[in-house]
Amino acid sequence: MTRCSEEERLNRLAEPDRAFWEREGILLAGMDEVGRGPLAGPVVVCCAAMPQNPLIRHVNDSKKVSEPRRETLYSELAETALGFSFGWVWPETIDEINILQATRQAFREAFLDMPVTVTDVLVDAMKDLDIPARQHPLIHGDALSYSIACASVLAKVTRDRYMLEQDALYPEYGFARNKGYGTTEHIMALKRFGPCPIHRRSFIGKFTG
Repeated sequence: MTRCSEEERLNRLAEPDRAFWEREGILLAGMDEVGRGPLAGPVVVCCAAMPQNPLIRHVNDSKKVSEPRRETLYSELAETALGFSFGWVWPETIDEINILQATRQAFREAFLDMPVTVTDVLVDAMKDLDIPARQHPLIHGDALSYSIACASVLAKVTRDRYMLEQDALYPEYGFARNKGYGTTEHIMALKRFGPCPIHRRSFIGKFTG
């Protein structure tokens, strides 16, 4: 079995997007979130409107891309995008309204902050968002749509950079390594030191007593 070329892989990834790019009067954006599962830090959504050309090499679901390559891709995507924006929802709000509603709020904030007028969004799994655009959910969309994959990378790098900053403030939790996720190291630190200001109280009760 022969491996496909990078050009072929990108063309397949862009197939759902191309159906919109080729229609007049439509401006498409991809949307994706990062940070629903961690014990600490915000949930972040990116909304990204990408041009049909060029397709940036190595764009993929952010979970399949190494951290150094994600950083390189971030710069390329930021330079190429027709427009992109982020929605942030913080731990206090996550604790107040729950992670699902917080994620939906982050999607809305990201969309409303776009510097261009988007008519259609390809979105990873989420349905019935409170945004003024036609919505096209795709299960596992970050692996199936170029625009969603671009948003996935931009969101991941942005949130990871924030967690690196928090690591400097709260080094005992290992945020530079775990990005707030519930690793063994992180849970042990929670049990030893208790929570810091960016922990989600609604997520950590079983670890802090």
